[in-house]
Amino acid sequence: MTHHVQPDEFSGRTALVTGGGSGIGRAIAQRWSAGGGHVTVLGRREEPLRETVKLIEAAGGEADAVACDVRDATAVDAAVDQVAARHGRLDVLVNNAAGNFVVPGEQLSPGGWKAVVDIVLNGTFHCTRAAARHMLAHERGAILNVIAGYAWHGHPGTVHSAAAKGGVLAMTRTLAVEWAARGVRVNCIAPGPTETEGAAAALWPDQAARDRVLGSVPAGRFTTPDEVAESAAFLISDRAAYITGDVLVVDGGQWLGKSVYTSAQDTA
Repeated sequence: MTHHVQPDEFSGRTALVTGGGSGIGRAIAQRWSAGGGHVTVLGRREEPLRETVKLIEAAGGEADAVACDVRDATAVDAAVDQVAARHGRLDVLVNNAAGNFVVPGEQLSPGGWKAVVDIVLNGTFHCTRAAARHMLAHERGAILNVIAGYAWHGHPGTVHSAAAKGGVLAMTRTLAVEWAARGVRVNCIAPGPTETEGAAAALWPDQAARDRVLGSVPAGRFTTPDEVAESAAFLISDRAAYITGDVLVVDGGQWLGKSVYTSAQDTA
């Protein structure tokens, strides 16, 4: 994870990472810390957040945690204000909190739809709005939203998540234009199949499903949270100072194969 790291790249800056208790969110938090920045991880459950903080501190970094449900706009406002007040600034927001499960559209309950849209779309808006107030006041900041390729190409079984992430993509592009002249950038990163416990349980729960997904990736392997974090680090760094409203796809060519979650052989 650290082979590209400049230890002082993010020195003196503060980042807030939602869904920071595991997987990609944890990896992005660790990568930010490795660059010398302070990171606050936010999520619903305190225990995994504390584990992330411990890992970062053990590596010599600075981190803290805030337990908060991104679906609750009032709680989000309070949490973000707390982070900004504690550190005197908020430079980066990574909206990584998400929920997903595979289900045919006609079998998706209104409750299931609402649960995913509330976290992914509404939660991202709540956090973005709260963070942007601080960023716009100082005319500096970078916001990164974690989406997926099916936000634009769609895929069976993901109607709730695809619709929510498609909404996040539209939000990203809209706010990028609104805020570009005011020093705040807004981008997306779209990881492909990533080797995390959550993804495995939700998207490839058995070996046959895992093999099918792997068969859909031209690169022939899953990505790792650390690889996604490295790409995220670029987008939230000064190296990407002129990039806004865009999507960086980190999927080993999967979406270009147009066979997401099925094998290339099945679609030939």
